Parts: sequence; C-alpha cells; structure tokens
Amino acid sequence: MIRDKKPAKVAAKKGAAKKAAPAKAGKAAAPKPTGAAAGKKGIIAIAPPSFRRERALIKRGVWPVAGCDEAGRGPLAGPVVAAAVILDPDRIPRGIDDSKRLTAEERERLFDKICATAQVSVAVASPSRIDRDNILRASLWALKRAVVALPEQPRHVFVDGRDRLDTECDCEAVIGGDGLVLSIAAASIIAKVTRDRLMCALAQDCPGYGFEQHKGYGVPEHLEALNRLGPTIHHRRFFAPVAAARAKHMPWTVEPVQDLFAVTEVQVEASVEIDASAGL
Repeated sequence: MIRDKKPAKVAAKKGAAKKAAPAKAGKAAAPKPTGAAAGKKGIIAIAPPSFRRERALIKRGVWPVAGCDEAGRGPLAGPVVAAAVILDPDRIPRGIDDSKRLTAEERERLFDKICATAQVSVAVASPSRIDRDNILRASLWALKRAVVALPEQPRHVFVDGRDRLDTECDCEAVIGGDGLVLSIAAASIIAKVTRDRLMCALAQDCPGYGFEQHKGYGVPEHLEALNRLGPTIHHRRFFAPVAAARAKHMPWTVEPVQDLFAVTEVQVEASVEIDASAGL
C-alpha cells in the first residue's frame, strides 16, 4: 500500500504542473494595456493646443485675434526673437503644437505652412538691449513690437506667460499658453525656427562655439568654448558664465565693484578749545 501511494502523489504533481504551464504561457502572451488602461500605469496623454478661445472671441464679434510668443530667454548668446500670428480660421495647418514638443523637421514644415496661410510678424531684441534692459523687459519689448508689426492690427492678443503687453488692444496672458492656445503655439514655432536660423548664421561668423548645435544655450560644450575662447559680441555680458569668461579674457572690461561694507579709518583733528569756565 505504501508503494502505491508514492506514484499517485508524483502523478498528481505532474498533472498540476501541466495545468499550471498553460496558465503561465497565457499570462505571458497577454497584450500590453493601451488607452485608458495604459493611463493607469503613469502614461499621461497631453492634449494639443486648441482654437477654442479664439473661436469664442469670433462668436462675440472680436476679430482679428493674435497669439504671440518668444524664443531665446535662457541662452547665453544670441537675441530674443518674438513672433505674433493671426491664424486664418478656415486654413489652419494641421499639427500645430508647442514648439518644444516638435522635432526640428516638424517645426520647419509647419513654419512654411503657417507663413503661407496666416498673418505673421517677427521682432528681435539684440544682446545689447538685453544687457541694457534685462532679459524680461527686452522680451516684452520684442513681443509688443511683433504685435505692432502685424499687417492687420488685432483686437485681442494672447501672450504666453504671466505678463500682459502694453498694447492698444485687449491682451490676455496665458501661463503655458504655447501648449493651450493654438495661435500662441503657432507663434512659438515661428519664433523658434527664426531664432534657430539666426544662430546657424552666427555660427559661420563665430566658428568654434557650436552655435549651430546648441543655439547659444549653456550646455557643457558651449561653456567649454566660452572658457577657452572668451565671449563674443553676441554673448549676453551680464549672464554669469559670460561675465566669468569676460573677467578671464578681458579683465579691463570688468568694472570693479565697490565694497559697501569696507571699513575706513577717519582721522579727526581737535581744533576747538573748550573754556573750562564755561562749565562744560
């Protein structure tokens, strides 16, 4: 009886293993979840910008409506480029999105389509203006100039960011507007492509800095070239890495900073005699 029980147990285990094997294979072959199921695992779908706000104004009789944005606040070299766009509601190119979400090839393709179907203007704030006014004021100046330069003056302007523009028409600042408002997204493409082309042109005049690659941003390759070659006239003088390179290569251009907390000795000579009879 004992010998009969052992084979039975072994057979039972083998049978259980055979039943479990198909289950594992089926689990491994199950397709990966997509759509809503994929969203549960941390995949977030980002909606593209829409023309909803512009259409709401059109229904109220407000037209033209422009969007404006700039490119180049963060780089160490090159200008800030601002663009303003009035899209044609009947001829809006497909694929317009925040320029940061697009590839260089997609931006170039959409740049041509936007210029062919919409009213477009561009304004540039040079590095010297940035040095004089600071980066924020120079950017707002360029954005306003782009709006003024439009072929047809808008009655309402959407601008990306927190700051409204001092324009004659109504201006609405939209934080993250290049990812929400289609007109701003179109302006972001125009500004980005225009500035990239300018930086590629500057690369020919200033070889060795890699402007055609990093477009003036403070990447390691740019910082190394800046430290090795020194700044150019296209660099922003008061941005910290540029100021450090200027102090190294052109120290005569650096103005000494006065130490407000320095202690100086002052000698006072006693020249007044006090009459003891005065009772003082």
